[in-house]
Amino acid sequence: MTDRLIKNVSVMQPGEGVVGSSLLIRQGKIAEISPDPGGAEIPGAEYFDGGGRLLTPGLIDIHTHGIGHNLYERSPEELVAGVGVLAQYGVTTVLPTLYKVMERGDHAPLRRLVDTLGQCRGACVPGFHLEGPFLALAGAGASTAAGDINWLNELLDVCQDKLSAMSISPDTPNIIPVIERLSDAGVVVFITHTAADVDQTDAAIEAGARHATHFYDVFPVPAETDPGVRPVGCVEAVLADRRVSVDFIADGVHVHPKAIQAAFAAKGPEKVILITDSNIGAGLPDGVYETPWGFPVMVEAGRATRTHAPGEPNHGTLAGSSLTMNQGIGNLRRWLDIPEHQVWAMGSRNPAKLMGLAGKGQIVKGADADLVLWDQTGDAPQAVHTWVGGESVFIQTQTDEASIR
Repeated sequence: MTDRLIKNVSVMQPGEGVVGSSLLIRQGKIAEISPDPGGAEIPGAEYFDGGGRLLTPGLIDIHTHGIGHNLYERSPEELVAGVGVLAQYGVTTVLPTLYKVMERGDHAPLRRLVDTLGQCRGACVPGFHLEGPFLALAGAGASTAAGDINWLNELLDVCQDKLSAMSISPDTPNIIPVIERLSDAGVVVFITHTAADVDQTDAAIEAGARHATHFYDVFPVPAETDPGVRPVGCVEAVLADRRVSVDFIADGVHVHPKAIQAAFAAKGPEKVILITDSNIGAGLPDGVYETPWGFPVMVEAGRATRTHAPGEPNHGTLAGSSLTMNQGIGNLRRWLDIPEHQVWAMGSRNPAKLMGLAGKGQIVKGADADLVLWDQTGDAPQAVHTWVGGESVFIQTQTDEASIR
């Protein structure tokens, strides 16, 4: 593998700041970070002039159902195609999120997806995130089911070592044994789709749940039963526990920016994560797009994805996210009055730490060379060049190709 030197850049280590001006890639790893913008002359190396742009670790999306016209769980072909376009949004690691292929008695669709992971290119796919099946509240395609160890063992067997995360609800019956089994198997347990009370949430956390996904969304506010006494529930229990991290769909529709600010104040810079929860329509221009759900959706800037069924009662209702990770970074930079390196950590270092992805989400010597060079002239950063394991997987324009020698 050819050595690659990326020079004349601002090398950003998430959570720390700019740590150098050039970077050497050797054997797919970061071999050296230098304060010298020109770097050292290395015989036989490929040189890339970054034009003074920002260089960060690749982004990591741990909750996403699809991108463009591709729904990850619809077919192996769409899984491969969807993963293949993520590099243009600066994503180098992804957990494709599934919610319709966990039915008992027919594991063939899930098995086909598991068998296809090795064919994915353009981003690293360490495993799947299953949103369910053990959820208390339905919504956005997810169904409900009580905890069932036998069913869980079937899913673990089908997924082999490719189940990275599972979302559960603390208030679904018999969930504690499920959480304990998942924790024992090394699967990260997410909390979601829940109206759990404080005791139920605390019990789930004690059993091993350590993260809450698409926080505030499908976390209904408890009813006020005693006028003048503020009710508390799962949201407050999660915010109060230092062991639990949270993630947000940072599109300005699913969650108000002020709510993200409040969570950041409670959790600190290492426990808040950016996700997209993206679906059909993400990354596409405004317009109407067909889906596999029996209705089209409308993508419109500032409104997320909405059902498009004129004359029907559900016309215009929220139908998922059209967010991409680079847009989320841009939004968080505007909303949060914090150092920029902490914003980048929400999309790289923090999810890598949660998922135990060694070598990902950071720029240090010996880390994987999953890197993105960014154009920051617009509201959202745009990927100019993306590398995975030191190999180029996306170049924005022919002009940028000319800067490689």
